[in-house]
Amino acid sequence: MSLDIKRPISNKTKKKKTGFIFQMQLNHNNREGNNKRNMFIVFFRHYYRWILWFFLSLYLFTSYFTGDQPSPSTTTTSLISNLKTSSSLPSHALIESSAILKPSHTSIFNGMKIYVYDLPARYNSDWVTASDRCASHLFAAEVAIHRALLSDFSVRTLEPEEADFFFVPVYVSCNFSTSNGFPSLSHARSLISSAVDFVSGRYSFWNRTRGSDHVFVASHDFGACFHAMEDMAIEQGIPEFMKKSIILQTFGVNYKHPCQEAEHVVIPPYVPPESVQIAIDRAPAKGRRDIWAFFRGKMEVNPKNINGRYYSKGVRTAILKKYGGRRRFHLNRHRFAGYRSEILRSVFCLCPLGWAPWSPRLVESAVLGCVPVVIADGIKLPFSETVRWPEISLTVAEKDVKNLRKILEHVTATNLSMIQRNLREPAFKRALLYNVPMMEGDATWHILDALSRKLDRSYRRSRVLSQ
Repeated sequence: MSLDIKRPISNKTKKKKTGFIFQMQLNHNNREGNNKRNMFIVFFRHYYRWILWFFLSLYLFTSYFTGDQPSPSTTTTSLISNLKTSSSLPSHALIESSAILKPSHTSIFNGMKIYVYDLPARYNSDWVTASDRCASHLFAAEVAIHRALLSDFSVRTLEPEEADFFFVPVYVSCNFSTSNGFPSLSHARSLISSAVDFVSGRYSFWNRTRGSDHVFVASHDFGACFHAMEDMAIEQGIPEFMKKSIILQTFGVNYKHPCQEAEHVVIPPYVPPESVQIAIDRAPAKGRRDIWAFFRGKMEVNPKNINGRYYSKGVRTAILKKYGGRRRFHLNRHRFAGYRSEILRSVFCLCPLGWAPWSPRLVESAVLGCVPVVIADGIKLPFSETVRWPEISLTVAEKDVKNLRKILEHVTATNLSMIQRNLREPAFKRALLYNVPMMEGDATWHILDALSRKLDRSYRRSRVLSQ
């Protein structure tokens, strides 16, 4: 009997076959993995911006709702406490971040872009070269805004085709040719007209909109009417070629007036930030406000001058006659270079109208912590849409000047401490001063914020929407 014994299949053979199959699968998987990797790389190259934007937005969104958010009241109380204890460093009041600021718009402003025309020096920088006062006097907002825009590339564009607005930098308040040292505006209309001829002859942007997306500064008594006397300003009116443009002007009233019959933004008069800082630095660390009501400036004993016009509508004369020599009123008709030190010592700073309703005293008082008492019927204060003026100032009707003492005594007995506390908030101070380069929340920042709400005038935007 034969016995057939079947040998088992060798493991080696199995291993070889299995190894071969495994290798084939591995090579196949590698090729498939490479293809997928290549597809991923191509996809990422094309869409990485969207992917990064999605995750960044998701992070910011979740951070907002899950982060520890201090309550506004706690933050404001803390800020005021810090200001009270930092008397040795008074400059902080002008530069610290404030809890009451709105979220930053500096880099976006709804995506707004501004093109700054590069005009020949005869329209701007030559005037500064001729006189240092050009960049530092109360009408110098035209210089400060121009310089701030040149230094800010979050809004400025070097490509005019990308611009929503076009800034025309003409300095018309720097001609100090008059005997009294005040600027002469007699050349203003011809100088700006020449600048418009220049830009319209070299660019197509003015002609396509008749200047409706172009921005000018008119930092004078009656804005783009370019005259210091109201009757003459009204008679001359705004030049026809500027009536379609946007005017940044210190003049503003809450009633119909020929000198604001153009799209405009009311801006603060210019007060040099460095002069404010010097006054603060020189003040005693624990200085006391020992002047109750303060005013220094022109006050006519006889209000009717040689031209037959009444300066300040007689308001300043009424103040002088009623309160001159009174113990609690510090009134002075003469100039004094260190008058900001007097503001730092004062509780109330009177801001009556002059020829025009506005005054640099408004800014100086507010940033130096003295309660501005605005005496100018119908005045429209700068950035009134965003700056809460009723919380940091008083308004007294011109006819009520005779009751001024009683009005101030009533405020002293009721809500003076609240107004003074509000005045210490850095955001209020910052909104009234121009910085170069621009700072978040300063005067130029608020101007850009106001312009961003006028983007319906942008030719570029209207073209995009119509396509």
